[in-house]
Amino acid sequence: MKSGICYLVGAGPGDIGLVTLKAKECVVNADVLVYDALIPDEFLRWAKPDCELIYVGKRASNHALAQTDTNDLLVKKALEGKVVVRLKGGDPTMFGRGGEEAGRLADAGVRFEIVPGISSAIAGPAYAGIPVTHRDYCSQLTVFTGHEDPTKGESRLDYAQLAKTGGTTVFLMGVSRLRLICNELLTHGAASDMPIALVRWATTGKQKTIEGSLSTIAEIAESQNFKAPAVAIIGKVVKEREKLNWFEGRPLHGKKVVVTRTRSQASELSKQLTGLGAEVLEIPTIKIEHPDDKQEFVEGVGQVHTYDWLVFSSPNGVERFFEAFFSVYDDARSIGGVRIAAVGPGTAKKINEYRLAVDLIPDTYIAEGLVKSFSEKENIENQTILWVRGAEARDTIHEGLSGLGAIVDDCIAYKTVPEFDDPNGAKERFEKEGADVITFVSSSAAKHFFALNMPFPEGCEVASIGPVTSATLEVIGKPATKQAKEHNIDGLVEAVVALCSEG
Repeated sequence: MKSGICYLVGAGPGDIGLVTLKAKECVVNADVLVYDALIPDEFLRWAKPDCELIYVGKRASNHALAQTDTNDLLVKKALEGKVVVRLKGGDPTMFGRGGEEAGRLADAGVRFEIVPGISSAIAGPAYAGIPVTHRDYCSQLTVFTGHEDPTKGESRLDYAQLAKTGGTTVFLMGVSRLRLICNELLTHGAASDMPIALVRWATTGKQKTIEGSLSTIAEIAESQNFKAPAVAIIGKVVKEREKLNWFEGRPLHGKKVVVTRTRSQASELSKQLTGLGAEVLEIPTIKIEHPDDKQEFVEGVGQVHTYDWLVFSSPNGVERFFEAFFSVYDDARSIGGVRIAAVGPGTAKKINEYRLAVDLIPDTYIAEGLVKSFSEKENIENQTILWVRGAEARDTIHEGLSGLGAIVDDCIAYKTVPEFDDPNGAKERFEKEGADVITFVSSSAAKHFFALNMPFPEGCEVASIGPVTSATLEVIGKPATKQAKEHNIDGLVEAVVALCSEG
């Protein structure tokens, strides 16, 4: 056996919550991530910064890489001694050609493991409110692929047997041949009034379900231009959908919302929006890099115990500060007796992750609010303050606290630069499909987003996290349609829900 290993991993049907812990562990440890279309964006954030990302997606007849080339790629990378993860939508062996890839790896003497995933054959019906088995209807499930022409002589499907099989029947990848498949089943004796449902983009924010019978569904699908990817469910269990349809009634279902943050930060906002039913497009517009003067930053961190106050104005600053702090000190008590202030609850939450309490949070979560809070609650005259900030931060905190008599030192922890990469194709999708709402959580995200010069969709609303970001959007010429009442992620989510409700 050669060095290296390849994991053939099922990424599930689309909802990131349906991904297994084993799958996440594989992605986190991967040196090379070879992924398909339909892979949730979250996977790419789990990957290490130096992980090699290789897209080999397939959509209908459009293949980024031929299957044999993909097989060879997996072998090549594993033989270089790397941990290779092959991410496949759904389950890798459920009509996913995972068996072929495993065979090629075995022939080459490469170690491999198969990590099962939840298939859309099960998840699609469940998210449409259709149980694949039910005591009142059936106790049998049949699954087949529709990705072949049933009129061809070489078809391996026995439609006569499928037509008389009881219980629930599910087929995948068959929308383009829907009329042919239904006709074959009807020709071989299936009941013309047998219920059937099609679930498109199952478990995602753009899930859509249509219903009919074997004799009518093809016409219904064609009239609605119903396209792949979709799963079809045939059987009397489809009748349960009227009562059990839980997924498609959420407040943001059918709405496309753009999240503009750094790739590492988008998770919480995306998670909340997705949980409310939105289809989320993550378009990272900025990325965080080390400050130009790293030595000065490290020196500031090293002297933190000599200050009276430590002030954080962003979660990024918190993360960068403590990365540096624990590279210098082994003991958290080395921070000394310094008191800590945070500009808002998001920043405070990040501080709490390091098991440290926050002594001051303003009522208004902006720089001006922090200065006001100091002026009303603390006497900081002649006290020393270390302000951890980004290179592009406004001088409001420095000038405001200095005006209260404090001695303020700036500690520049990071800088923001434009993000041009588009590994998940979100920018391309935004340009082609548009969106209902675009969210902005900072001025820098807004500036960098519009610097990309992407076409702005007609009728698209803009949601801002707070007054500073809104002011930047005014200057840019794209004023916020709605500003969050509470200047945090929860407030921004509420603003998006309000916008979509009004629309």
